[in-house]
Parts: sequence; C-alpha cells; structure tokens
Amino acid sequence: MRQLIGCCGLDCEKCDARIATINDDDTLREKTAKLWRELNNEPLITAETINCMGCRADGVKTYFCTNLCEIRKCAMSKGYATCAECSAKMTCPTLKQIANYAPVMDNLQ
Repeated sequence: MRQLIGCCGLDCEKCDARIATINDDDTLREKTAKLWRELNNEPLITAETINCMGCRADGVKTYFCTNLCEIRKCAMSKGYATCAECSAKMTCPTLKQIANYAPVMDNLQ
C-alpha cells in the first residue's frame, strides 16, 4: 500500500487511471482523460495516455504524472518519496494546487 501513495499523498489505488489500467477499461480511460484534460487545460491528455500503475510504483505512468505533475517533479528532485518528508508541506503552493480537488493532506500527516 505505501508504494501506492502518490508523491502528493493521494491514494493511487483509488485513482481512476490505475483502475482503468488494471481493468483494461477504455470507457473509464476516456472519462478520466476528459476530466483531466479539462482540469489541466491540456489537450495532450487522451484516453491513450491513461495507463498507470501508480505514481511511485513500478510500471507505466500517465502522461500527466510523467510530464505535468509539478508535485511529483518537486518531490523527486528533492529525493523525497512523498511530500510528507518536506518541511514546507503545509504551506507549499504546489501541493495546494491539488488540495482543491482531493483530500491530499490526509496521507501526508
């Protein structure tokens, strides 16, 4: 389970991208891509890019995780597994971006 907690603290096990990958569910891929494309104003997020085994897990990652996720980029650049290791997590403007859409801090305590 711990490896399925994303850098931001989200539970990758509950992520629609991971669920779609595991179940090979093209309908869920399309739904997820549409939502993520709108939330991120990013036309390169397509159903074909919705394949992921988890932010920190071995295996395939979504286009968003590998190319767009500033939280993942920041944690990795600092050598952190998750933002929980960062002393600035409670005031981090990058981490707050996702807090509007999901209860990030629950897994970062």
